[in-house]
This record gives sequence, structure tokens and C-alpha cells, in this order.
Amino acid sequence: MTVSKQKSKSAGAMVGAMPEAPVVVIKPSRGWVSLGLRELWAYRELLYFLVWRDIKVRYKQTILGAAWAIIQPLFTMVIFSIFFGALAQIPSDGIPYPIFSYAALVPWTFFANGLRHSSASLVGSASLINKVYFPRLVIPISTVLAGIVDFLLAFAVLILMMWFYGSVPTLAILWLPLLLLLALVTSLGVGLWLTAMNVQFRDIAYLVPFLVQAWMFATPIAYPSSLLSEPWRTLYGINPMVGVVEGFRWALLGTDTAPGPVIFVSALVAVLILVSGLFYFRRMERSFADVV
Repeated sequence: MTVSKQKSKSAGAMVGAMPEAPVVVIKPSRGWVSLGLRELWAYRELLYFLVWRDIKVRYKQTILGAAWAIIQPLFTMVIFSIFFGALAQIPSDGIPYPIFSYAALVPWTFFANGLRHSSASLVGSASLINKVYFPRLVIPISTVLAGIVDFLLAFAVLILMMWFYGSVPTLAILWLPLLLLLALVTSLGVGLWLTAMNVQFRDIAYLVPFLVQAWMFATPIAYPSSLLSEPWRTLYGINPMVGVVEGFRWALLGTDTAPGPVIFVSALVAVLILVSGLFYFRRMERSFADVV
């Protein structure tokens, strides 16, 4: 009996010494909440797996697979070269029109695809949102990051075109990661606004294709921004993709569009769109599981 009592006492002491399981209480947010970036970092592994999932699902059961990442900007370049370059004789800053337009279409396609996919990401992940708790910001971020693979494939074709036309990049090419980051920030910022609105108003999905098409013609893809004189050219940078497109042409093709007032305006507007989109997304997050 003495031994059993000692064993039971030691067992009870061990149970009492064991740490209790952490308890997380999930409550709806009130008012203007914080961005929750620390929580987002804690779920970084989930972000990685969602990015990998989006890459695999995007071309699952397709005939051409990842070749669509190249076909889309390449065929658009051919159409632009025929109608804008050959027929309309749009100037191209002294650069052959096919590579002039394709150098702009590579970052533009990354931006446009990220905007399309992120704007529909929450509605497309309704079953996941209703069952599991995690920072909802992970979903639109993963859809935009997944487009980097498509960008790299299209960019490889751009390098081949530069070799074909005898265009040699300078040290300005070191600006490309920052320009790509600017495109990513713009795509994610607008996507956060649209995906949060799309949960409440499903007709946003019909607005996105029109928005992307109108935005493309408001960006100097088929034409150079040099057609505008100052100060209108700097004001043109209110469209963040103006700085991205002209920056790509300058860094790769040596056009006279070095980063200046235009790109600073574009970067400022892109950051404002992203920060406001983050706060709006977090404010609307409390109703996602109920409405989606």
C-alpha cells in the first residue's frame, strides 16, 4: 500500500508538472484592427504550401500546361506588332516594336494575372475559410506570389528576343527585382480591395475583366510614355504600372525612361493602395466566414 501510494503521488506530481495545452480564443475584430503581420509570419509554412498548390492547380489537366505563361504575352505581342507597330506606325523609342511591346507585356501579364486570381481567391476558397482558422491574408498573397513562376518563363523568352535583336542589357538590369516588387505590390494592393469586396458583392467578378482591359490601355504598353510632355508625364505615374513598364524598358532595352519622378510617383501610389487594401481587408475579415 505504501508503494502504491508513493507511485500515485509521484504520478499526480508528474501530471501537475506537465504544461497545459495552449488555448487560442478566436473573437471577431472590432473597429480598425491591426494588420496582424506577426500572425501572418507565424503561418509562413501555410503560405508556402498554398503557393505550391496554386502553381499545380493552375495548369492541372491542361494540354499545353505552363506554356500558357509564354503564349499569352507572346500572342499579344504579335497582335500589337501588326496593328499598332506595322499599321498604325506607333513610335517605339527607336527600338524594334516586337521587343518594345513584349518587354512591357511581361511585367503587365504578371500584374494582370495576379489581379484576376487574387480578386476571386476568397470566394474560390470558401470551403477552406469556413472550416479552418488561419490569417485570411494568406490566400490572396499566395495567388499573387504563384505568378512569379509564369513571370520567369515569360522573362526567359524576353532574354531570347533580346539576343535575337542584339540588345545587350547594362548594369541597370539590377533594378529589375525592385520593379518586379513594385508590380507585385500594385497587384496585391488592388487585389485585396477587390477580393474583400467580391465577398460582399459578387458582381465584382464581372468588373475585374473590364478593369484589367481598361488599365492595359491606360498603361504605355502599345505606345511609349514619351508621347506625353511634362508635367503630364509625371502625373501619368499615378498609374503605378507606368513606372514598372517604363522601368523594364529602361533596364533591359536602354530607353530614355530612367527612374525619376514618374517611378517615385508610381511607388508612392502603389504603397498607398497596398496599405489601404490591407486595412480594408482586415476590417472586412470578420464577416468572411459568414458571407462567403
